Amino acid sequence: MGVSFGAIAVAGGLPVWVPVVMSVVVYAGSAQFSAVGVLLAGGGPLAAAATGLLLNTRNAAFGLAVADLLGPGRATRLLGAHLVTDETVAFALAQPDPARRRAAFWISGIGLFAAWNIGVSAGAFAGSALGDTADYGLDAAFPAVLVALVLPALRENARLRGPAALGVVLALAATPFAPAGVPVLLAPAGLGLYGYGRKGAAG
Repeated sequence: MGVSFGAIAVAGGLPVWVPVVMSVVVYAGSAQFSAVGVLLAGGGPLAAAATGLLLNTRNAAFGLAVADLLGPGRATRLLGAHLVTDETVAFALAQPDPARRRAAFWISGIGLFAAWNIGVSAGAFAGSALGDTADYGLDAAFPAVLVALVLPALRENARLRGPAALGVVLALAATPFAPAGVPVLLAPAGLGLYGYGRKGAAG
């Protein structure tokens, strides 16, 4: 994933330093893919950042789940918070006792952070030699990755399908008129509208 992110970002026209620095500072695969996808589609930095933040809100819940594993001290807790991902939380919570949970979190967190950033750097430098992404069909890679991230949740939870479908309709309807990056920010409104409609029907 890191290699593909770096390669596609640079082949799409971004400077090498953008995916490399983003991977160190942001370190969130889905947020990075979505933000760069917005930038490559012509959206502005604010729309890209808002899209990434929106997709990464689940990390707040993950952080609460492993808060007691991060250890004492502000610097340690800040570093630990930066390493919170789906994988590190899953590895940590699968362990039978607090000591092993803490060790699993830090070992997996540091290892995955290093692997992701090495992969992104390698992909970014390789991507500079790819040329036009359309020649390889790589322009479709970002949407494909985002669909792959969403589909498992839609399969497992039928209640998400209605709001997701409404969000897609809203985003597609806004695409011809709204600036690049804005339609995806409108998609979560589908959740509120769907819930409001269900509440009205029940009333």
